[in-house]
Amino acid sequence: MIHTHFTTLISPQNLDALMQTAAGGGAPVVIFDCRFDLANPAAGETAYVDGHIFGAFYAHLDRDLSGRPTGKNGRHPLPDRDALVRYLADCGLSKGQQAVAYDAQGGIYAARLWWLLRWLGHESVAVLDGGLQAWEAAGFKLDAAPPETPPAGDFTPGEPLATTADAAAIERNLTSHERLVIDARAPDRYRGENETLDPIGGHIPGAVNRFFKDNLGPDGRFKPAATLREAFMQVIGKDRQPERVISQCGSGVTACHNLLAMEVAGLHGASLYPGSWSEWCADKRRPVATGAQP
Repeated sequence: MIHTHFTTLISPQNLDALMQTAAGGGAPVVIFDCRFDLANPAAGETAYVDGHIFGAFYAHLDRDLSGRPTGKNGRHPLPDRDALVRYLADCGLSKGQQAVAYDAQGGIYAARLWWLLRWLGHESVAVLDGGLQAWEAAGFKLDAAPPETPPAGDFTPGEPLATTADAAAIERNLTSHERLVIDARAPDRYRGENETLDPIGGHIPGAVNRFFKDNLGPDGRFKPAATLREAFMQVIGKDRQPERVISQCGSGVTACHNLLAMEVAGLHGASLYPGSWSEWCADKRRPVATGAQP
């Protein structure tokens, strides 16, 4: 029997099996192409038009998966919930239906959609492990035709399966130290070096660094659950519950990659700081740390 409920990762072979089942009259799967390039925001959609997994809808990070930046709420604030629900329903998604997200950037943008769906209470969502590269390496084809317009789905938000922490909570944590903030950015940006995306370099005082790319193996797939669990336990500490962890990055995108890796590792309940560094550093009254130490 084909496994039909995926909540973290899905292999190319299992996605193909779901698609074949759907083509034969079984439960449909809704697929989202999340490819994006921060330096060229049109590149992902252009690549999608050139070729994508059959039936996939394009999900644009700025347009579909983020709200409007104000200059104070980060580069990729969370989208309006109602607008996101309408977008998902327009793509044909219904309550309880399997959704799959993919990209070609190691899963960072697909993980954002994975987290957003969990934020809306939708459990049946998975990221294509290894992304489009793994799909093609497995011998599966791409399709250039736009997906057919589906009947609107009945998707509605449910009880959230993902939680957030805001800037006020981060500020309180500077003195309470009740929670551990994990920064998913590259080590040089964490140290305050080579900052090209935000006006100020550095990190939130007390935050520790866990580069999201360390979640992946040389083949671009997520490392085994046991390996991820051991690595995150070294960061978190054996005495801290994952519910006491806050994940952040530059703008609330790659932080979702760490949250997905923690979920794969069986470490449930960590929160996302959506505004992340781009929101934090927008207020010059907030303290900034530099260097390799928290």
